[in-house]
Amino acid sequence: MLDSAQLTGIAFFASIAFVTTLISTPIIAKMMRRRGITGKDVHKISKIEIPEMCGLAILLGLTLGSLAYVVAVPSSGNAITAFLATVLIAGAIGFFDDLRPLSARVKPLLTAFAALPIIFLHAYSPYPTIPLLGTVRLTIVYPFLILIAIAVTSNSVNMMDVMNGSMPGTVSITSATITVVLLISGEMQIAAISAGVLAASLAFFYYNRFPAKVFSGDTGSLAVGAALGAIAILGKVETVMVVALIPQIMNAFYGLSSVGRLYERREIQQRPTRLLSDGTLEASDEKHAPVTLARLILAAGPATEGGVVRSMMILTAVSSTLAFLTYWIGVGIKP
Repeated sequence: MLDSAQLTGIAFFASIAFVTTLISTPIIAKMMRRRGITGKDVHKISKIEIPEMCGLAILLGLTLGSLAYVVAVPSSGNAITAFLATVLIAGAIGFFDDLRPLSARVKPLLTAFAALPIIFLHAYSPYPTIPLLGTVRLTIVYPFLILIAIAVTSNSVNMMDVMNGSMPGTVSITSATITVVLLISGEMQIAAISAGVLAASLAFFYYNRFPAKVFSGDTGSLAVGAALGAIAILGKVETVMVVALIPQIMNAFYGLSSVGRLYERREIQQRPTRLLSDGTLEASDEKHAPVTLARLILAAGPATEGGVVRSMMILTAVSSTLAFLTYWIGVGIKP
């Protein structure tokens, strides 16, 4: 049963992450605009310039929240260190990619190495619970799966960051679900981390929602994706996280399989969506355009950018519900 001290610690982490992200985002946005670090909002007729790399605010929020939580709960040191180191490494890779774009093959490899703190600190249990199978022993293979997991989650979330609010909006729903699961399962320290990701994502969503005032850049999206992967491993909710991230994973899978190789958005000449004269979007009919979640949603007909993002969030809510049911199935078959 939850006690007041545990809930206070979780609220402490989340509050600091939220307030820090909320306050620092516009400050970082002004810095980026002054330095000319901006990107065109391609889904708008006006093609306005939006400050990039503002995901640094999320990193700052998670960093201060993590440090404050370690001071309040010293026993969380190992888990928090593994989590924060993984997130900061992924964020640093994104930071470098935003300034000097990495190749489509190098970036996934580098993000896999962001998992090394979890492995070196042995902040994991190689006995995941798989629905219908129960707890399985993967002592030899599991460290290699951690590398793959962080690469997949970080890059899948990054590839979902295509429209105003799509990344922080879907991540907020996912992290809220995982936080509840962790609270029920008694993983209080990891629940605090997940609540921090939820809080930082909600604060950033305020500025990134339609019409966006800031873009996170790879700095933010790779870090947030790595954060979700780290939470899954540290909290022993790997299968639950995979189910919750079905929209992101399928978006990445369809995009890569339709193009036939790893790719960066800037390398693709034919975009998956087309902007119409009235400001709405429609699915591209170009043969070689990537098949993405946005394109599949627009296959039903033209829609506004906000409408597409709402559909993404609804799909994430559905996958998160399935993830919660997956958790209960896993609980039911534990020895």
